[in-house]
Amino acid sequence: MSGEQKAEAKGEQAKGKLKETAGRLTGNERMAGEGRAEQAKGDAREAKEKIKDVFKH
Repeated sequence: MSGEQKAEAKGEQAKGKLKETAGRLTGNERMAGEGRAEQAKGDAREAKEKIKDVFKH
């Protein structure tokens, strides 16, 4: 299960980066902000999974 969660986190980070880049290219600050928020959410999810891994071992 943990591997699946890590993959979701990476996907969320990538999606956010893409959205942020698209927002910057088009001058759409709202889209860029949403992209940054998605990246942060993915970062938080990834950090949570790393912490869970530390306590498993």
